[in-house]
Amino acid sequence: MAEKECSSSSSCSKESCEGCPSAGKEQKGFAVDMNVYSDVKHVIGIVSGKGGVGKSMVTASLANLLASKGYRVGIMDADITGPSIPRMYGLKGPAQADENGILPVLTDNDIKVMSINLLMPDPEAPVVWRGPILANMVKQFWSDVIWGELDYLLVDMPPGTGDVPLTVFQSLPVDGILIVTSPQELVQMIVKKAYNMAKMMNIPILGVVENYSCLKCPDCGKEIPIFGKSKVDAAAKELGLLVAGKLPLDPKLTELSDAGEFAKAVNPHLEPAAAAVAVLDVKH
Repeated sequence: MAEKECSSSSSCSKESCEGCPSAGKEQKGFAVDMNVYSDVKHVIGIVSGKGGVGKSMVTASLANLLASKGYRVGIMDADITGPSIPRMYGLKGPAQADENGILPVLTDNDIKVMSINLLMPDPEAPVVWRGPILANMVKQFWSDVIWGELDYLLVDMPPGTGDVPLTVFQSLPVDGILIVTSPQELVQMIVKKAYNMAKMMNIPILGVVENYSCLKCPDCGKEIPIFGKSKVDAAAKELGLLVAGKLPLDPKLTELSDAGEFAKAVNPHLEPAAAAVAVLDVKH
């Protein structure tokens, strides 16, 4: 329970650490040391309140955009039970290792990737693990993987607010998160779930990205809101968040992903997100 881990637990009778002035202090005890052969400047979490919003597509698109700007980028595929990053880039395991740790696999555009699918002999075998084991695997992706020198490590997290997101927030030095959502009616609930969890964990929120914003007609260029009118501006305004991108449906990106050639993908609609991330480098 959270109260047992709290530094002031001897005098605390609360069932939850939410609102406690000591909240955040106790999280330091969960921090995991980075591999000694890694030098990662910034860790960015890509999160969502629910599945099916294209979070991995946003993660990979942002990684490509940052890499094209000359940054050294890595992707930690923390969605252990539903990994998709290696398939998008056409990467296959097994990842190599030596006495110093596990070596990430390089994409064609020099992005370093680590995923459970790069460690398992059969990438199609289901990962039927309980929460604590999933959490420990994510920790090992930080402590045992030789990331080398990176400007940004993007963590593609599973949807929701369960064990793995909690582990990432408590164990890794996360500099900020981007919340991914879609234009549907429940968008505000989705954003607020991720927003409230980040606030509880004292994690900065860099902005919200709306995926599937519209479909552009290939003939006339008209924008068709097939998932409904965008509501991300209202949700972001209510919470005081930056709209870090509105991504239209792009069949070309899907084709590249299915072909394992996502290293060729260019998604300029994420420029606001890249700018928000780049601010961290200025503050560093």
